[in-house]
Amino acid sequence: MEEYQRLINDQEDRDTPGDTADYTLYEDAIKKTGYGRFHWLVLFLCGWAVSSDAIEVLSVSFMLPSAQQDLDMSSEDKGWLNAIIFVGMMLGGYFWGSLADRHGRRTVLLGSLTVNGLGGLVSSTSQVFWLFLLARFISGIGVGGSIPVIFSYFTEFQPKDKRGRMISALATFWMFGNIIAAGLAWSVIPTGIGYHSPSFKYNSWRIFVALCTFPSLSSAVFFVFMPESPKFLLTIGQNEKALSVLKLIYKKNNPKSSNFEVRSVVLDPEHIPICVHHTETGCASGVSRNLKSLLSTSGELFRPPLRRISVIMIIINFTLSFGYYGLWMWFPELFSRVEKYGGSPCDHHQGPPNRTGNSTQEVDKEWVYFSGFLTALSNLPGNLLTIFLMDQLGRKRLLSSSMVSSGICVFFIPLVRDKWQNLGISCLFGAVSTVGWNSLDVLSTELFPTNVRSTSMGIQTGVGRLAAIFGNLIFGELVDVHCSIPMILVSALLVFGGLCSIRLPSTVRTDIH
Repeated sequence: MEEYQRLINDQEDRDTPGDTADYTLYEDAIKKTGYGRFHWLVLFLCGWAVSSDAIEVLSVSFMLPSAQQDLDMSSEDKGWLNAIIFVGMMLGGYFWGSLADRHGRRTVLLGSLTVNGLGGLVSSTSQVFWLFLLARFISGIGVGGSIPVIFSYFTEFQPKDKRGRMISALATFWMFGNIIAAGLAWSVIPTGIGYHSPSFKYNSWRIFVALCTFPSLSSAVFFVFMPESPKFLLTIGQNEKALSVLKLIYKKNNPKSSNFEVRSVVLDPEHIPICVHHTETGCASGVSRNLKSLLSTSGELFRPPLRRISVIMIIINFTLSFGYYGLWMWFPELFSRVEKYGGSPCDHHQGPPNRTGNSTQEVDKEWVYFSGFLTALSNLPGNLLTIFLMDQLGRKRLLSSSMVSSGICVFFIPLVRDKWQNLGISCLFGAVSTVGWNSLDVLSTELFPTNVRSTSMGIQTGVGRLAAIFGNLIFGELVDVHCSIPMILVSALLVFGGLCSIRLPSTVRTDIH
């Protein structure tokens, strides 16, 4: 992206467009750039970053059965290990999201993806449970920042007629991350490869954890060469820089043409730029400025006209995250118990010894990772459905029907009687719940204006991570009592959240501000 830097350096930074008599609104300007190579590049790079977040979040669930002995973990410890990354994500989402609304999407993505990868890399070398827990917490801080900012960054490059479908396409990369994590676990952990000494172990599950950091670290490198969001640049008064980015997009999409007809671009004729740098606008510097910004943008979300939407979105994020992560992170553990004891995953303590007729541990592990891989692959139908129907059926209709259907699926999990039934209902849950997540991703970016978009997503995802923490801790406490109790709770919350989503406004093909 050296060309982008050259275009930026060739023009002076100005707070307002030089000639407002001949300006073009941003929504019109981004449409005039065309749709082509640049947008597909952004989709791939942002998608790879989304996949890296999914891999980091879900990798712990795949290494739990193998790491139990090495880290001397009880069921409660497993619950904390599943939950700790969400603690980091909750804090990181709010912190990074607010910074992204003040200092830019690209800068925050570079920092958060790097923290994510380095935290995961350190965790792979941890020999004791508390250090592994701490490293996963640090990794979670990075993940919490990259998830909301990636969607804000990507959305701000999309024209409104393609926005719903393309955000849905971006959301499908979470499934690819899930598949990559499951495939790596299946191919690496059962092999037993690694290094062993009396004082240090670097066995197969630790190698798996280390390999899972490659996507986030490589994503950080890729974003070094990407431009800042032009829509964000307009919110802080950098109209000439925004125009330079739009020219770059036009040139990438139309390599045989150099006649970009837009000469001046504005976000809104009455838009007042946000004060960002004290050297340019006289704002207070340092921590005080960032703290005031964080409180100001957060407060705006809970004042009219955004208050009602913010509250409903928080409820939906809490119920969906509690239900999905509270259950999904435990699927490999439940598969392991069904394979080991037979019967329902909720009556393992009453079950007979392994009924497979083969006592080798490798066979058990093969089934656990095979079932985990198929469960990850089950997201594909839901992803395809949202890509083609997001604009036809509408976001909130898909979200509501998905959450209610997911709640019904969860209700029947304790009633299954063998591993194939368990796998089938788990795959159905994965396929249906994916529709809800993709719809929520689109709504989260469309319902809020640019100047608070990343902050709003940070708060929403933060609440979702808090719900994921509660969900995993409750499962850790109750899974050995009777897992039908948390299953019923999950089912009820999913249905409630789905009904609440009906109250959201429609955003199909509307301008985002």
